[in-house]
Amino acid sequence: MSGGIDSSVAALMLHNEGYEVIGITMKTWDYAAAGGSKKETGCCSLDSINDARTLAVNLGFPHYILDIRAEFGEHIINNFVEEYLAGRTPNPCVLCNTHIKWDALLKRADQLECDFIATGHYAKVRLENGRYVISKGVDESKDQSYVLWGLSQESLKRTMFPLGNYKKSEIREMAMKAGYAELAGKSESYEICFIPENDYRAFLKHKVPGLEEKVEGGDFVFTNGEIVGKHRGYPFYTVGQRKGLEVAFGEPMFVIQIIPETNTVVIGTKVELDRQEMIIRDFNLVKYETLPLDFVAHTKIRYHDSGAPAALSVVNDKIKVLFQRPVVGVAPGQSAVFYEGDDLVGGGFIARNEFNINEKTIPFQATLPQI
Repeated sequence: MSGGIDSSVAALMLHNEGYEVIGITMKTWDYAAAGGSKKETGCCSLDSINDARTLAVNLGFPHYILDIRAEFGEHIINNFVEEYLAGRTPNPCVLCNTHIKWDALLKRADQLECDFIATGHYAKVRLENGRYVISKGVDESKDQSYVLWGLSQESLKRTMFPLGNYKKSEIREMAMKAGYAELAGKSESYEICFIPENDYRAFLKHKVPGLEEKVEGGDFVFTNGEIVGKHRGYPFYTVGQRKGLEVAFGEPMFVIQIIPETNTVVIGTKVELDRQEMIIRDFNLVKYETLPLDFVAHTKIRYHDSGAPAALSVVNDKIKVLFQRPVVGVAPGQSAVFYEGDDLVGGGFIARNEFNINEKTIPFQATLPQI
């Protein structure tokens, strides 16, 4: 229970259906420790914890606060920093769901002798052909299946998504009818929960003292290798970025590749962002135990991506993805998630893409990153 409308209504629904509900709120981080200067907000704030507890008290079920700050810092925040230093764009919400929230919730559920865990995610889960399958929530504009691809079959076996068959507007109406108008009126945050003021660059500087001085003054280069300017340091850029390059070129330019070994940021035109192939590492299959041969999936390369058809094939311990037509902005470190209709087939992390910047035509050559 984050104290927001979705997890609160999920708890309310299960309580009304006769389940014995126990509320858990996770304390994952401290705003001050992250270098924030403004009032603490979001799912980990004191106000949010109090909101969750108030609902539990009103409905008459127990509420506990689970302190997972140590695990969160070790696995999520450290990985976030390491990924940017490796020239990749991290996906902390996926790691948090997979390795922190579900693991922590299930351990606590065992201690409290609970059969299931439930969350306020807009997604659905069902048992089919011996597999627990995640599918998109009815409200596709709120669907959160993208960030759930890492969940194991054991985790899904004990997971409930009460909101999966409802639209956000219906959830707000439920909150209003139940007398929780303040929940229905709460604003939603789409920022990374541990990044103060949504400024990841300031966060990196806070976590790595002296970083700015160590990486400033690297080269901006075109895809033909021509040096065209100096940048502020490779960790402060992401593949696909257009704004904030601080160099005028007469036409829109985008970050094409980040090379941490030489503190180089490769820039080019939007056309040069196109990729038709990518390699996926550390993948997890949800719908199938093994990927069917000649499988074509609707593939998303970012949360708000509309997706595109692509052929998938397993090569050693990775998945090779061949899009039917080029897509823009394949960013190493982000999640690639595969769908068959509304069903989540699985997902993984986009491996680091490398190419010879001295060639006019950029071939896609993906290799496993060194982690």
